[in-house]
Amino acid sequence: MESKKHVLIIGSGPNALKANELKTAFDAIVVINNAWRVREDWTHLIYPYDFPKERWPQEIKLSQSVVTEKEFVPIQNQYGGFIYAGATMAFTAGYWALGALRPSHISFIGCDMHYPKTGKTHFYGKGTPDPLRDDISLMSLKAKSNRFLYISQKHNCLVGNLSDGPSELTFPRINPRNSWPKNPDLKANLIAEALKREKELSYFDVTGRYWQNLDKYERKEINKLDDVWEKIL
Repeated sequence: MESKKHVLIIGSGPNALKANELKTAFDAIVVINNAWRVREDWTHLIYPYDFPKERWPQEIKLSQSVVTEKEFVPIQNQYGGFIYAGATMAFTAGYWALGALRPSHISFIGCDMHYPKTGKTHFYGKGTPDPLRDDISLMSLKAKSNRFLYISQKHNCLVGNLSDGPSELTFPRINPRNSWPKNPDLKANLIAEALKREKELSYFDVTGRYWQNLDKYERKEINKLDDVWEKIL
């Protein structure tokens, strides 16, 4: 496993373009889907199996690599799988970076999963609000964000959100010009309860394609689990 101290993850939100203003020297820049267009110096492009080929970059430098489900599914499975982690690329990129790059810091930008009713929804204009789709793993973005925050803390990684606008991410807001805030205090008793419930439910699909076996999972049980994760912060 390679080790990259400070990782930047860029999504497709309208504020993703602000990533060009960042002067921080990142050890790795992970871009999600179309976000490879934001900065030319990206190091890793991550996208799902259904990302259209016509949207792929025409040229990939030797310093750059592509991350597909072949790479990110096994790593996300190490952290509990897609139902518990949240099956949208912002969280998937976070878990992949955590496992593959072993960073001490992860900064997110353009990953707010907030979609205004008017104006741009994505840096390139209008797009599909994937995290808002009807999906058993995305019923509470707050719960999934809190869970990632805990998992990151457990692996000695600080996580922050560079956005200054509305966001579904619960990570501390960070400013590249200031020092990082300390890890927020999380409720250990509720974390233990959530992890215990995850183990009891055993909602897991090694392929990552849980939607092909939805009869195995109960929405009400996931809702109960999400309620606990929501309260850890």
